Amino acid sequence: MEFTNFLLFTILLSSFHLLSHGTIDQNQTLKTMINQACNKINNQDSCLSNLHSQIEAHRNLQNPTSVINVALEHTLNQARLAIDKITKFNTLSISYREQIAIEDCKDLLDFSVSELAWSLTEMNKIHAGLKTPHSEGNLKAWLSAALSNQDTCLEGFEGTDRRLARFIRGSLTQVSQLISNVLTLYTQMHTLPFKPPRNSTNDMVSENGFPKWMSDGDKELLVSSPSGMHVDAVVALDGSGRYRSIVQAIYEAPSYSNRRYIIYVKKGVYKENIDMKKKKTNIMLVGDGIGKTVITGNRNFMQGWTTFRTATVAVSGKGFIARDITFRNTAGPQNHQGVALRVDSDQSAFYRCSMEGYQDTLYAHSLRQFYRECSISGTIDFIFGNGAAVLQKCNIFTREPLPQQKVTITAQGRKDPHQSTGFSIQDSFVYATKPTYLGRPWKEYSRTVFINTYMSGMVQPRGWLEWYGDFALGTLWYGEYRNYGPGGSVSGRVRWPGYHVIRDASTASFFTVGRFIDGMSWLPATGVKFSAGLTN
Repeated sequence: MEFTNFLLFTILLSSFHLLSHGTIDQNQTLKTMINQACNKINNQDSCLSNLHSQIEAHRNLQNPTSVINVALEHTLNQARLAIDKITKFNTLSISYREQIAIEDCKDLLDFSVSELAWSLTEMNKIHAGLKTPHSEGNLKAWLSAALSNQDTCLEGFEGTDRRLARFIRGSLTQVSQLISNVLTLYTQMHTLPFKPPRNSTNDMVSENGFPKWMSDGDKELLVSSPSGMHVDAVVALDGSGRYRSIVQAIYEAPSYSNRRYIIYVKKGVYKENIDMKKKKTNIMLVGDGIGKTVITGNRNFMQGWTTFRTATVAVSGKGFIARDITFRNTAGPQNHQGVALRVDSDQSAFYRCSMEGYQDTLYAHSLRQFYRECSISGTIDFIFGNGAAVLQKCNIFTREPLPQQKVTITAQGRKDPHQSTGFSIQDSFVYATKPTYLGRPWKEYSRTVFINTYMSGMVQPRGWLEWYGDFALGTLWYGEYRNYGPGGSVSGRVRWPGYHVIRDASTASFFTVGRFIDGMSWLPATGVKFSAGLTN
């Protein structure tokens, strides 16, 4: 943290403490917060004027929470204006990649608008005295996701002359800075980086591996064969179902559904590119097993697609679940980025699935995600993105890269120290057949941990790889806890300031399902097995 930011942080915390005891002037505290909400904004006078006028209009709401509410409203309005500005650049695009990048930007800013709107609704509930134990996790997850979308938009212009990127950068930078300011304010008011666990989670799973509170109906989703469970739609290549394509089944599924809608996809190889929009909520895809129900495509960067659009399957609607399916991208290492699965679905879960590709196989782009008993294979950065993801009892396989390429498993993209994002790989197995590194820092605050995980001998002794030079080596947070196997020794690991050999269970437990992705609030309803805390 820069000294100026640290000083402001100290002032704010002191102000909140004194304000709560009635020992300083409330207006001074609110003024400090408003200034922080407009920190580093180009048009700062306009931002300050806007916030002051809105605070004045709600005199009876003048407290720290109301400042965050007003700052969120302002940020939401700026994100909507940015979409309008970007739309006008459609006519200026001169290449296929530019056109796709503009469409990416509109979709990504639309994600930000939704995530900011969810955050504002949650803040209004808190202000009304309706805060729940999960309010903090929700707000940090949604604001963290909204902060990253603008970067993904600009990254889409890789491979162009970046002329259009320069035109839209100002609007995007302002939106990102406003979101960062709100996230900073909220975090400084409510949390510290590592809080001790509130209670033990090891007694929450019964002997059969299911959470004790899971209903019989939810268990049925996992233990039943597809033919024995209730399904809403059947997809089959041979015509024995209502649909022959998954795309069509999803298109005709209800929008904004509050109940789980189950689509059974019979065995077969489905050559489709699926983009499940955010309005398609609570969809569950059930296949016949890894290697039996396969969704495959070969979109890749060399064809002119942005990395974001190369995905064979992309899911954005809240509450997506997949079981017993293979997601595949066959582009090969020579075509560089080629995503098999991209996930922007909050509180999404994948059980007994396989993600197969080469470079950039699994794009855990944003929001809270859980993977159980899945297989992920690839060559370069093949688990990447800026979601908050826990992989539990998963198998990680390396594949043959291009000559001179180094195999790296993760490239986590956390860009701000207050984001609640990162990758936690727990109780899993790294089967490296080529010299392999556990990860490298894609963004400044990259965060990845491996916990109780087997590592084969091809995991290199130093463990981790630089992105370039000394970039992020002091700001990243990489950790290892009780890993084992020929490649699991930490004696020869990197000596970066941001690398940690985790010695205590309390620190490791921060990265478990129960705490890192607030899994106890949503995973039981998915029916997917999980361990809430550390395992022996």
